[in-house]
Amino acid sequence: MASQTVRDIPLLIRSANASSERRISPSWTVAQLRARLEPITGVPPSCQKLTLKLPGHEEVVIEAQDEEVTQVAQWKLQAYAELHVKDLRPPSALTNLTDTSAVPKYTMPVSTYASLPATVLAWKKSQKLGRFDPSLPEHEAQKVQSLWNEIDARSIRLERRCRLGSEDTRRGTVAYIGEVEEIPGKGPWIGVILDEPVGKNDGSVGGKRYFSGGEKRGVFVRPERVEIGDWGLLIEEYDEDLEEL
Repeated sequence: MASQTVRDIPLLIRSANASSERRISPSWTVAQLRARLEPITGVPPSCQKLTLKLPGHEEVVIEAQDEEVTQVAQWKLQAYAELHVKDLRPPSALTNLTDTSAVPKYTMPVSTYASLPATVLAWKKSQKLGRFDPSLPEHEAQKVQSLWNEIDARSIRLERRCRLGSEDTRRGTVAYIGEVEEIPGKGPWIGVILDEPVGKNDGSVGGKRYFSGGEKRGVFVRPERVEIGDWGLLIEEYDEDLEEL
């Protein structure tokens, strides 16, 4: 057996759930080493397979017939060599140490957060930003009115033909003009029945129907995306193209 070494040796401990640098005393027995590795890796001593990897050498298994007596100094230890700890338990018996979904998490009550002085919410209150801006209702009213003005300026009316965002492949017919409570944001929305099934809905949002357009033929957009014009039906233009082939 190799003689004992007083100075500790830094090793890189590797396992499925942990990786860290630890100082190992060559005077420890193998049993002591396994016991000290359990809180680091989460692997019980009886389920550990220890292998030592030195640069330029094959891995060496660390095990002994009498691990309560055999010292780690028996193996050639080198600073920053890798000590791999493999868990020999079957997969069904392993504990997933990286899954935090089942770990109870603290959720601060809204009232508690609102009472704290050094928070983003407190800063917004002091700066009168967002919903704390006293002029917010006026700004929102102006925004809504600008949307209605946009509708008038673009001559957006029910049953008029249009295309969306200058995309010639997204043509349709205006089927709804007004508020849509289920969509965030105040002001009017334009509901369009598209010629092709490239939309987001069938004319209903959140279970409330605003118009009937067929599956994926309905879409709601803001007025600035609607271009009114004498756009023909896409299917008719496709038929004309086929006749010219």
